Amino acid sequence: MSDLLRWQYKDSSLNLPWKLNTLPIFTDSSPLYHTLQRPQPLSAQEESDLELAHQRLLKLCQKCAQYNVPLTIDAEDTSIQPAIDYFTYSSAIMYNKDDNPIVYGTMQAYLKDARERLFNTARTAEKLGIPMGFKLVRGAYMSSETKLASSLGFDSPVHNTIQDTHACFNDCASFMIEKVADGYGGLVLATHNLESGKLAASKARNLGIEKGNQKLEFAQLYGMSEALSFGLRNAGFQVSKYLPYGPVDMVMPYLLRRAEENRGLLSTSSLDRTLMGKELKRRLKSLQFAKPEMAASAAGSMKIEIGTP
Repeated sequence: MSDLLRWQYKDSSLNLPWKLNTLPIFTDSSPLYHTLQRPQPLSAQEESDLELAHQRLLKLCQKCAQYNVPLTIDAEDTSIQPAIDYFTYSSAIMYNKDDNPIVYGTMQAYLKDARERLFNTARTAEKLGIPMGFKLVRGAYMSSETKLASSLGFDSPVHNTIQDTHACFNDCASFMIEKVADGYGGLVLATHNLESGKLAASKARNLGIEKGNQKLEFAQLYGMSEALSFGLRNAGFQVSKYLPYGPVDMVMPYLLRRAEENRGLLSTSSLDRTLMGKELKRRLKSLQFAKPEMAASAAGSMKIEIGTP
């Protein structure tokens, strides 16, 4: 599917009989080197499998629309991302209605074309009256993306520096926050970066986005960037904590990709430890002013709390 979608972008005369209405998937700066030759059309069996996959996705969308629960579709590497975006946008056209984005796509800010793609897709959706939701992440396939592009004789689709990635993330966040402030679409900012969190929160406040606005949400992994999560929540923003679960051999690579995705994660964890240390000292100090029997009881409870994973 991704090969066929890429080739159709290069050659608009290519007919894809299975293709539904969708939003823009590519820009002229998007990586298209994965498909260097005209691909074969889908076989009858592949088209049947595609229809079954699409029907399963629509069942999820129907349930989410019924209970008003947003459905976020994640992103992968660029070799298969076009097909994922196609599924996402074709579903959004069907289920994102009445200023209520149910289906959210994911944009990876470490890609050089991310800013242009986000702007193009969001503006097209807005013109069509489709309230599109986006989750914004940095991205986690730097090594494999660069290696593949190099093997084919092309430049990496990933920004050359982490500063460029940060700038792209913050620009995309600012663009979508302005849209949310105007009453359009929805945004999930999945970041452990303190600076990005502060910039986004400040922008939202300056634009008058009210506390508890369901169209703007921040997200961090459970157990990571707790200071950022609590700070945002105490400021009145919606915050989600992600809890990965599953077999260890599948979960650990996911967590390692998240660490690679945000190089500032370790410094954020250091801040969390510093703040927890201050809180621990405050609690220990408060025991000095408690009655002896209360202090003993509290100390025992605190020992159990600290020793529990």
